[in-house]
Amino acid sequence: MRRALLAVLTAVLLAGCSAGEDRVDVNDGGEFRFVEATPSGEVIPPDRRATAPEFAGTLLGGGEFTSDELAGDVAVLNFWGSWCGPCRVETPAFQEVYAEVRDDGVQFLGLNVKETSDQFALAFVERFGIEFPSLYDPRGEVALAFRDYPANAIPSTIVLDREGRVAAVYTGEISQEDLRRVIDRVLGEV
Repeated sequence: MRRALLAVLTAVLLAGCSAGEDRVDVNDGGEFRFVEATPSGEVIPPDRRATAPEFAGTLLGGGEFTSDELAGDVAVLNFWGSWCGPCRVETPAFQEVYAEVRDDGVQFLGLNVKETSDQFALAFVERFGIEFPSLYDPRGEVALAFRDYPANAIPSTIVLDREGRVAAVYTGEISQEDLRRVIDRVLGEV
């Protein structure tokens, strides 16, 4: 009887862990949604683009960063967390693309959200050999600045054009091919 009850309780607990969307609460009462690897992306026509919000923060490993440092370049902003499964797949692919385009007027910036410790984020960056900088944003303040875009879904990627306007938004994991395609498109704009 005791074994049967234990088996039923285990089944109920396992079902509860795998049902529904995973969510991570944010300190200000909002939440981040975990997104499966089924991206939906949108490239915004140049005449409909809005200027990205200004933001600032502390980089993983120290140092300050402001969005002004992205001025004049195409920028790829990737919202990630070490706790995010698709981020483990996507981030090494981002590093490969970054290595290819970093000398072409393209900057990458990771935005690490909702980590309980920067040590988890630093270990993630080291494990995957990530060379581009990441802001440590445990409260999701930068994501909240982009509230008009779905940056509260993790992973999310926002591409800014050279004028600092939001040119593309991807919710979920983005493939290397899609990332290259949107970067090439935005770089080719006059």
